[in-house]
Amino acid sequence: MRILPVFRGALLCFYVSLVFGAAFCYADDSTVEVVGIGECADCAQSNMKTVHAFSGLKVTIDCKPENGEFKTRGVGELDEEGKFKVSLPNDVVKDGKLKEECYAQLHSASAAPCPAHNGLESSKIVFKSKTDEKHTFGLAGQLKFSPVTCTSAFLWPHPPITKPLPLPTWKLPPFKDFHHPYLFPPKVFPPLPPKVFPPIHKKPLPPHVPIYKPKPKPKPPIFKPPPVPIYKPKPKPPIFKPLPPPIPIYKPLPPPVPIYKPLPPIPKIPPFHKKPCPPLPKLPPYPKLPPKYFHHPKFGKWLPLPPHSPIH
Repeated sequence: MRILPVFRGALLCFYVSLVFGAAFCYADDSTVEVVGIGECADCAQSNMKTVHAFSGLKVTIDCKPENGEFKTRGVGELDEEGKFKVSLPNDVVKDGKLKEECYAQLHSASAAPCPAHNGLESSKIVFKSKTDEKHTFGLAGQLKFSPVTCTSAFLWPHPPITKPLPLPTWKLPPFKDFHHPYLFPPKVFPPLPPKVFPPIHKKPLPPHVPIYKPKPKPKPPIFKPPPVPIYKPKPKPPIFKPLPPPIPIYKPLPPPVPIYKPLPPIPKIPPFHKKPCPPLPKLPPYPKLPPKYFHHPKFGKWLPLPPHSPIH
């Protein structure tokens, strides 16, 4: 049987399409998901509903390969209960484990990253379970945040309300005065009398029902067992060692007593008589000097002093 070239080409195309279809059927259809829960730290204190705090918040899964920088692998949103689910690519998982260190990062409604409330370890991605080619990962803790630092869509500032345009003012033309008096004078009504409301009598409240609290039951006495005596062994008698003989103390001998011999007698020297000196000669009389006066260079000559008179 001979096959025509046209049918041969069609058969070849059919085989190629069949091979591609089988390859797609046996492809890796495993899915990788990260699930977690967000928690508002101070919503109860600020009297704010958690539904409003979770609105518009997003979660990104950032992974860091070895010797590399962080890359965003998936993005998800928080629902009304604070739960989120993020899908990751299949090449991140190998043998049921993550090939990279991944962390969950919370973002506000304006896409600004929110600070981690419990540190970086609570937002680390860890393995949870594996069922039917589905790898499920979760967080080591909960994503805690504060609505003050992580603004939701409910607290996002709204655009300012613009004032409406002013309406055009229409001026009526002036009416002519025909100088006619009014037909009827204006009526003056007397003031209305003040309203008198009947007094409201409140019914007295019934007396409070006394609440009798039962007396506390006496606690049963607790009898502690007597302490177990502790028998200590008797001490051994002391062993007295013989004292060593005393060390002799050798005192130095006293110095010998000196022997004093009497000195020889001192010889007496005879007295020496000196001749008297001759008398001194009398000096000649000293001549009297005339008084000398020194004149002052500025005030001129001074008067001569009176002669010296001895004091009697």
